[in-house]
Amino acid sequence: MPLGEEYLEQMRSQIADLLNAGGRYGGSVTAAMFLKEFAGQTPWIHLDIAGTAWIDDAKPWIARGPSGIGVRSIFEWARQFIPA
Repeated sequence: MPLGEEYLEQMRSQIADLLNAGGRYGGSVTAAMFLKEFAGQTPWIHLDIAGTAWIDDAKPWIARGPSGIGVRSIFEWARQFIPA
């Protein structure tokens, strides 16, 4: 994902340090730029999972509503870094 400084221009604000939304275009990029600006030297990651966050119509394998898709996988991945 490109993290070009030009995306910061979409996020300038007269009130806040930085807007947390960059407008209609580049939403996942501006979300990542927002995190980058405040993370400093701390390692970080942006997972753009909003598209799978909600299921409008129930399926035989998943209920309607908040999906939780990816949460268990991310948790298990992160858990391997915790000392036993």
